[in-house]
Amino acid sequence: MKRRLERKVALITGAAQGIGEAIAILFAQEGAHVICSDIQDDKGKAVAQKCSQNSLYLHLDVREEKDWRKVIAEIEKKFGRLDILVNNAGITGFQEGFGPQDPEQASLESWRSVHATNSDGVFLGCKYAIQAMKQNSHASIINISSRSGLVGIPGAAAYASSKAAIRNHTKTVALYCCQQGYNIRCNSIHPAAILTPMWEPMLGTGAAREKTMEMITKDIPMQRMGMPEDVANAALFLASEESKYITGIELTIDGGLLAGAGAPPAKMNE
Repeated sequence: MKRRLERKVALITGAAQGIGEAIAILFAQEGAHVICSDIQDDKGKAVAQKCSQNSLYLHLDVREEKDWRKVIAEIEKKFGRLDILVNNAGITGFQEGFGPQDPEQASLESWRSVHATNSDGVFLGCKYAIQAMKQNSHASIINISSRSGLVGIPGAAAYASSKAAIRNHTKTVALYCCQQGYNIRCNSIHPAAILTPMWEPMLGTGAAREKTMEMITKDIPMQRMGMPEDVANAALFLASEESKYITGIELTIDGGLLAGAGAPPAKMNE
């Protein structure tokens, strides 16, 4: 049985852990040559080793244009092309110690720092991927946005704003590629409540962790948090030719959070 990404060349940013790691491993299992990239070099190399012998790790700070030029050039030299880009690298501002992130107290410096990674990084990724992919017969750009890019988040203003920018830029890239006659599709994924290392500082341990998990999941209709593999499976679909007529969409992976109800549906009487 043919694997879904057989011999495709895929670059994953932020691949050292969490969603990026899950996507890299799944893509490799489906036959892709995976290039893992991150600024956490040791972790990123370890993920690349988990993938396959045809995978490798390249240091990439998504904020730096020179890094993008270097990485794309290395990929083209080694593989001759790039078929898939997953713009996954992102920060919240909390783990990084940027201070308050609400609209009143957030500093301009922290606002710019969050946008530099989340928004500028996706802009640069799309820019250089288009240049590398425009001669391809099939290519896919997948931008990892967030539920926070669809609704307001009072305590995370920069994060929400940057993820909304990703959502809109995805549509712009999709339409531009169609306009230019490039066979490049561009779609966004919007995860919510996915259990990744990013959540760990907020969850705590022991009984406190259990209580926090209960608070988080009580408003999720499916009554549980998602796993990185749930997002990876969505990315696999958008990367594969099974989605060859899909571009400019936003795919929400949230256990029903944005379906309309603010709480899980009541059980019907039998």
